[in-house]
Amino acid sequence: MMKKSRPVVICLLLLVIIMTITGTVFAAEFECKGEKIEKNGSFWGYAKKISSSEYRIEKGSSSIAFVKKQGSKWRIEDTAKTTLGWLNGSTIEKPNGYSWTSLSTAKSLCNGPDEIAAAIWVLKQCNKL
Repeated sequence: MMKKSRPVVICLLLLVIIMTITGTVFAAEFECKGEKIEKNGSFWGYAKKISSSEYRIEKGSSSIAFVKKQGSKWRIEDTAKTTLGWLNGSTIEKPNGYSWTSLSTAKSLCNGPDEIAAAIWVLKQCNKL
């Protein structure tokens, strides 16, 4: 009787191990906790809400980007006011308006508000993190 239950126990243990490993592997690199941004569990910077339509992204204590609502889109720009990309609904667009990737791709990198996740993804693509 005990020998029949052994494979079930082994399968359950393997399932728990797999779930633990995949949970760790697929965790977002960046996570927003209020205005604070963590990278792999350690403090990285801030997404400070300046107004209802604007955020300032800071790495440490230095501003590196702004996210500004423009109509129905969010513009992602560097500190020189160069547009790096747009969040348009569930699509992240290049500065020229062409589709770049989906918001879900950005959310897999950064667990946070849509506009901040999009900004972090765009900044990473532009080597500005």
